[in-house]
Amino acid sequence: MKTFAEQLQPFFWGTNLSKIDIEENKQYIIERILELGDDDAVQWLFSNVSLCDIKKTLEESRRISKKSKNFWSIFLEDQPDA
Repeated sequence: MKTFAEQLQPFFWGTNLSKIDIEENKQYIIERILELGDDDAVQWLFSNVSLCDIKKTLEESRRISKKSKNFWSIFLEDQPDA
């Protein structure tokens, strides 16, 4: 099984993932995966970050494109936060 860094490195080029703290860098991680991630990365995100944090980042982020925001908003609209 791939490690966090191996699985997500293609979406975080130029970033040393071994130095990223999931809690401290949560917004950055969410933004990159929602904008650039593949199925495995998105699955990792939903398994490791709360839906509430994902929705909050989606609403507040200026780094996620309108196209991606629209897609994820529709995808998440019926998902409970808990």
